[in-house]
Amino acid sequence: MADPVLYSFRRCPYAMRARMALAVSETPVEMREVVLREKPQAMLDASPKGTVPVLVLDDGTVVDESIDVMRWALGRNDPLGWLAGDDRELIATIDGPFKHHLDRYKYAARYNADPEEHRAACLAILQELEARLAGAEFLCGGALSMADAAIMPFVRQFSATDREWFYALPIPKVQAWLAAQLESDLFKGIMVKRPQWIPESAGT
Repeated sequence: MADPVLYSFRRCPYAMRARMALAVSETPVEMREVVLREKPQAMLDASPKGTVPVLVLDDGTVVDESIDVMRWALGRNDPLGWLAGDDRELIATIDGPFKHHLDRYKYAARYNADPEEHRAACLAILQELEARLAGAEFLCGGALSMADAAIMPFVRQFSATDREWFYALPIPKVQAWLAAQLESDLFKGIMVKRPQWIPESAGT
């Protein structure tokens, strides 16, 4: 039985969270690192929308939404109990409103948007996370869970847009929560640089 194939792009936050769930679930996959400006035809054949991650199972089934990849992997094997922290409403807030405002903050010129307005909207959501983290080390309790892994890559992206401004904010719980995950062996492991996959060759 062949391992599932994962088309991924190292810096994509959606791909990051999928890779974390695959790693935690101890799911072996053939990693195919792609360059988004040179999308391989095999990936487009599997998922015409052309975004990562794309997981192709050995029976040909395609899972091409990152949150679905996470739930599929953890549904197979969840040794750390991550699914207990599958807070769908919270994750939807990040995937919906937060991501909407993040894009218009980070790429204001592309969207002809007011970056400060959208930055403020993102901060309002982060302040809700700050309040949540006041009562626990992680978003769903005392242990890292699916919600943390699903949300962190987008908070990371927000923080990186203006690091000095972000780390001067009065949200110490969020800042510490982010820093702990960025320094974790899990995150460092899934961020290892891999060569671009060449069609008709084996992945890694």
